[in-house]
Amino acid sequence: MIDIVGKRKIFFAISIVVILIGIAGVIINGFQLDIQFQGGTLIKVEMNDENFDPEKIGAAVSSALNKSVSAQKMETYNPGDTSKKINMLMLKVSSSETLTDNEIETVFNLLRNDFGVKADAQNQIQSVQPFIGKEMMQRALLAALIAVVLIIIYVWWRFKVMSLSAAVIGILALLHDAAVMLSVYAVFKIPLNEAFVAAILTILGYSINDTIIVYDRIRENSRLLRKTPLPELVNKSILQTLKRSINTMLTTLISILVVYIFAAVNNIQSLTEFTFPLIIGMIAGSYSSIFIASPLWMMWRQARSRKTVSAKRAGA
Repeated sequence: MIDIVGKRKIFFAISIVVILIGIAGVIINGFQLDIQFQGGTLIKVEMNDENFDPEKIGAAVSSALNKSVSAQKMETYNPGDTSKKINMLMLKVSSSETLTDNEIETVFNLLRNDFGVKADAQNQIQSVQPFIGKEMMQRALLAALIAVVLIIIYVWWRFKVMSLSAAVIGILALLHDAAVMLSVYAVFKIPLNEAFVAAILTILGYSINDTIIVYDRIRENSRLLRKTPLPELVNKSILQTLKRSINTMLTTLISILVVYIFAAVNNIQSLTEFTFPLIIGMIAGSYSSIFIASPLWMMWRQARSRKTVSAKRAGA
């Protein structure tokens, strides 16, 4: 029998290393915020040449505006003819203020004169005021906080036999998942946006559901195997649900991977921005449900038992 509980320190160490790498990424790179949270201007414009260099164009626009600019190549399809691809340039100008009309005109003049953009090229301009971005971030954090509180109440109510500790440990596992996702974004300097928030909330539900499956088995086994030592009982419960957890994770992960690959091949940015954090969060969520949550709960119960025994001995 695999002793997952006995090797818990190894699994804890793996998570700690990943999160420490993420903390180093935050210290070095900081968190990159998309314009939805930071504020700024997003410009999409049709390019005449499909082999254009987005980095070169981004550097030229940044020099002209004297502002930080990120450029990305993307493809879309003509609504009237889905067989015809349209090559698009996406410029993100994140700043404390949105671009003025004169600055936007400067960008388009530069694109027309230096990079062959047609005068009648399709274009989209989106501006987000900084205060709106901050408000969206506050609402996103509030949504995550509400989700966490509701999860605590639900798990506490459902697993009264396991006490409040089950809910607290479940939340610690969710924080682990969020920390891993944030670590990946910090290390690779991926901007945080509303798609990431949606993915975080999705993973909170997925991960806690996986953890509850293990909790259910622990509760059932605690009634059937009353004389079994707690470490053995927890380990047995994890192994009994291991195959189900892995199969569920793999089938879901395969579906999301297919969507991600399809979106990446066809440059569907909204889908790639949503599915990428889902992939990371799903792996982290399955890992924490199996290797983090239940062993932590066992350690909590053992610590409380030792404390109770010590108190009885002191009072005797």
